Amino acid sequence: MEQKQKAEALRRLHHGPDILVLPNAWDVASAKVIEATGYPAIATSSSGCAAVFGYKDGEIVPRDEMMLLVRRIAESVDVPVTADLEAGYGDPVGTALAAIEAGAVGLNFEDRVQGEMVEIDLQVSRIRAIRAAADSTGIPLLINARTDIFWAGQGDEKTRLERTIERLNAWRDAGADCLFAPGVRDAETIELLAKAVKGPLNILAQPGSPSVVEMKALGVARVSFGSGPSRVALGALRSFATELRQYGTFAALV
Repeated sequence: MEQKQKAEALRRLHHGPDILVLPNAWDVASAKVIEATGYPAIATSSSGCAAVFGYKDGEIVPRDEMMLLVRRIAESVDVPVTADLEAGYGDPVGTALAAIEAGAVGLNFEDRVQGEMVEIDLQVSRIRAIRAAADSTGIPLLINARTDIFWAGQGDEKTRLERTIERLNAWRDAGADCLFAPGVRDAETIELLAKAVKGPLNILAQPGSPSVVEMKALGVARVSFGSGPSRVALGALRSFATELRQYGTFAALV
């Protein structure tokens, strides 16, 4: 597919009869494994990708290095690629354009910079600017707009749901295509969110989250896994290395 076709295909996947399941990739090898397993799109993990270069999560990795990895992943697979690009590395519009130039057709964009929540009006203006810039390229970039109200445990717990809905609907009105609320894991809150937001809802699967089947029934459109898959892979490596060092055996090899 051409890049525009990939962008259109990714958009359709958020409105299809099936929930979109995205086990996040962190390098070319993991992306190719995920594609070969039958998933219709690839989402990158900002944390997993940063770790490839030896950085911690949180926009510490230089944007050029992140884009190098996004480009290599996009070039290595035939399915659409959406990139987790945090809060835009200080230049949301430039980052969105760089993502398109690298071959991505979607991005995650969050509302917390260096631990501080961005004011709603400012974030709305940033999303509008990303939308306009992306549209000007002719590539219908899918914006997965995130709020960290729950993820960061921000503010009064009693009003977190209300404030999350307010933010996500503001992001949707500004031009976001999908609405991401990491940190929400109980079925009741997920269902309330799915009913209250104006667009497809993305939930980050974590230990204790409902199953994929259950989340689909709750109204979730997209489920992703963040750094989870990379941590699973590193855990397997740790098990192998530990067995080898302690016993001199290597039963974990496949």
